[in-house]
Amino acid sequence: MHDDIWSPPPVLLTVDLVILTLRESRLHVLLVERGEDPFQGMPALPGGFLNHDGEEILDAAHRELSEETALTAGWVHLEQLSVYGRSGRDPRGRVISVAHLAIAPGLPDPVAGTDANDAAWAPAEAVLSGEVELAFDHRRIATDGIERARNKLEFSSLATAFCGEEFTIAELQQVYEAVWGTELDTRNFYRKVQAAKGFIIPVGTDRRTTGGRPARLYRAGPKTVLFPPLIRPTPSAMEENTREEEE
Repeated sequence: MHDDIWSPPPVLLTVDLVILTLRESRLHVLLVERGEDPFQGMPALPGGFLNHDGEEILDAAHRELSEETALTAGWVHLEQLSVYGRSGRDPRGRVISVAHLAIAPGLPDPVAGTDANDAAWAPAEAVLSGEVELAFDHRRIATDGIERARNKLEFSSLATAFCGEEFTIAELQQVYEAVWGTELDTRNFYRKVQAAKGFIIPVGTDRRTTGGRPARLYRAGPKTVLFPPLIRPTPSAMEENTREEEE
């Protein structure tokens, strides 16, 4: 009995990007309107196929990021998120996505790429709740990306990626509140940030006037791991009930 001749199944590879920024003190996700089938006209995460079989995955992610936001590696935090390869996730065949999380401060209004009709920022809560329906399995990817950001804010210096080169502690607090989706006690937050040595460092004696007393400016410090960590507050019972009703 002869073994059947095996041949590898045809598999396509894409990169998808969960691009996060703060706009008007709210966490937003970049979405594009698909310009072609499948799911023509539906919102989706920006991304696409490899340009050629020699293109590295990380290079493809940087290329897609540049095409969608005009940002280069030096101006944005970019990390691999996860791999999504469930059979049937794409009607065009077996398509595996290597998703990446990208974060940058104050990103401008986007311009649609060549294969998209439009591009726009969507509030993260609208994506998480399903109010905005996404193509493919992109809601799951976006949810994973947002949760990755939320978790890393507790133990790493990722929050500074949402800020400009110089920022106040009040602006840093806005990042945590927007990403975590909860208000924080200002004095308690200030104390915890100052306790995390090397997290942020003051910028000389420069201060920014915010309408009241001038606030000291800071920049990202040398530490990428926070100790002690800034633990995310546990949602109250009322917040949990509200979230369940929205879902």
